[in-house]
Formats: sequence, C-alpha cells, structure tokens
Amino acid sequence: MNVGSAGDVLEDNPVGKLQVYVYELPSKYNKKILQKDSRCLNHMFAAEIFMHRFLLSSPVRTRNPEEADWFYTPVYTTCDLTPTGLPLPFKSPRMMRSAIQLISSNWPYWNRTEGADHFFVVPHDFGACFHYQEEKAIERGILPLLRRATLVQTFGQRNHVCLKEGSITIPPYAPPQKMQAHLIPPETPRSIFVYFRGLFYDVNNDPEGGYYARGARASVWENFKNNPLFDISTDHPTTYYEDMQRSIFCLCPLGWAPWSPRLVEAVVFGCIPVIIADDIVLPFADAIPWEDIGVFLAEKDVPNLDTILTSIEPEVVLRKQRLLANPSMKQAMLFPQPAQPRDAFHQILNGLARKLPHDKNVHLKPGEKILDWSVGPVGDLKPW
Repeated sequence: MNVGSAGDVLEDNPVGKLQVYVYELPSKYNKKILQKDSRCLNHMFAAEIFMHRFLLSSPVRTRNPEEADWFYTPVYTTCDLTPTGLPLPFKSPRMMRSAIQLISSNWPYWNRTEGADHFFVVPHDFGACFHYQEEKAIERGILPLLRRATLVQTFGQRNHVCLKEGSITIPPYAPPQKMQAHLIPPETPRSIFVYFRGLFYDVNNDPEGGYYARGARASVWENFKNNPLFDISTDHPTTYYEDMQRSIFCLCPLGWAPWSPRLVEAVVFGCIPVIIADDIVLPFADAIPWEDIGVFLAEKDVPNLDTILTSIEPEVVLRKQRLLANPSMKQAMLFPQPAQPRDAFHQILNGLARKLPHDKNVHLKPGEKILDWSVGPVGDLKPW
C-alpha cells in the first residue's frame, strides 16, 4: 500500500455517506453502569462509552430508523472492574444477549437481518469472545448472537476465532487530554534509542513463564537488560510520556493480547513503534500505512532486536519520523472530547461507510432464521 492512498483515506469525511440509528436502551445497559464506576471513563476499553456519546450528537445520527444504514446498540460490556481496574467479562455475554433480546422484541430491524446491519463496540481483550485468557476465549468463540453483526473491536489477529471477517479494528482508548498535558517541544533531541516500560513476566498469572506474551517480553529482558542502547524496565516513571518523546524506537510487544495502548502512545509521541506480535491486525489498517511508520519484528527474532534496529538506515528512520509527525496519523489514534475531524470516531464511521451498500442477502426471507438463541455455555443463557 503506498503512503499516498493510505494517508488520503484518513482525510475522508464520513458525513453524508451513512446514517446511524442509535437504539435508546434503559440506562441499566450503559449510564447506570458508568455511574457505579467512573474508572471506566479512563481505562483502555473506554471506546465503547465515548462512541455512544459521540453518536448521540453526530450529524450521521438519524432519528428515523427507516432511513438508517446501520443500527447501534449502546451496551457498556467492559465496565465491570476489579479493585485493580481490570475488566471482568463474565457478565458481558448475558448483558449483550439481554440487550439484543430487547431490541429484537421492541423494534423490527434486528429480526429483518439478524444483526447484519447492526454494529457493536466490543473492546475486550479478545473482543466478543468475552474472556481475557486466550484459551478460554478461543473455546468460547464469538458470542453466537453477534455472528452476523459488524464488530468494532481492539482485538485484531489474523486467522483467529475472535476476529471475524469484516470487523473494524480500532485503537485502544488512551486519554487525549492527559497526553496533551505531557507534550514537550518537538525539537527536543531523541537521545534514547529503544524505550519500553511494562511487565516482562506475569508472575501471578503465569508462574512458570513462557506463556505470557508467548515469551517475547521475557526474551526482550533476558537479551537486552544490560544493553546500553535499551532503556527498558518495569518501573512506570512520571516522565513516561516525555521519555517516549525522547526515544527513537518504542517497543510494542504483545502481552496477554496482541494489542496495548503503547501503540497509540508511540504514534502520538512520534516514536517509531516496534511491533512484536505475530499476525496482529492493526487499527484502521486500510487507512494507516503501518508498514511505513512502524517496524515489524517476528516474535522468534527478538534475540536479534539490537542488530535489526541498528541496521535500519538513518534515512529510513527519518522517513518514518516524518510520516509520524503528520497530525492526521495522531488524530486517527485518538477519541477526543469533543470529537474532531479525522479522529478515531470518524475513522470508525469511514470503515462502516466503506461497507455500504449492504449485500442483498443481508435481509432474511420471511420466517427464515440463521442464529440459534439456545447455543452457548449454560452460564451465558441465564437472564441478566
């Protein structure tokens, strides 16, 4: 993909290309949940909340469902947090089923297509598989009732049961105001060669090691902890955002899932993302020229990371930095309040607009049923 075409798509304005009907659900599916725990507004899964707010006042919203190209169901399935702020996905399937039950019995639109013209924001670790452990997520698969819908999700990995054909992969939420507050003068020299802050091992959940991040993070630490070119540690300093702006390369390795907010932070702060996550599907890949702005490293090649990065020609580094400096790249990664042209909200709408017109076979024949409401783990079938 050449830079021209990708960059041009980022500039698209979706207004006038699609109309979205927002279902009005009882507040127990959204606002009430958020009232119970305002931490949901700042965690990396917050796109589901901000997308709802954005659509309510967006010019693409239509009050007339007969005119709609797409239907949106505002359900905050990740806003159930542990004391340490991790989302618990255990109620999500029941909540989602309950919401679909509601829209399918109160409006005619779901039943016409069984959701094929509906989209859902599912920013969990493994999207609509609703589990944070990959094995369990794979075992569960995508919630059966969502199998015809378009899923807008942070999880992206090729040939994975938790990413279905036609999904829109989005960046995780990173708080725009907070990042804005840490900007340093753009002419500050980038004196750190490679930067990373985060876990290398997850002793609590992976005591044996080798399972977390498929061993890639452990390999970074074991190979480069004493390498002077590598500024890596588990500490999270108050200067984290400033340090990224002083770095040439920022490591974005997989963790439990292939994605993390580091990718957004790297792009926003002009640090070349070094993506270590085999088969990752990156956010808005049809609009952002990831190959041109990032460096991709196979997980098995982590031990050669120093050689690979030091052998990149200076002009290639400069070219990547110039592309990263384009404000449109940064904008596409963010969910600002209020929304701004070309931001992540608009990129999601562009993705939905590019799927129109819907295929003829989206509409079911009278009496036809494709989805089976009775399948899935017994726990999912209990009322919410």
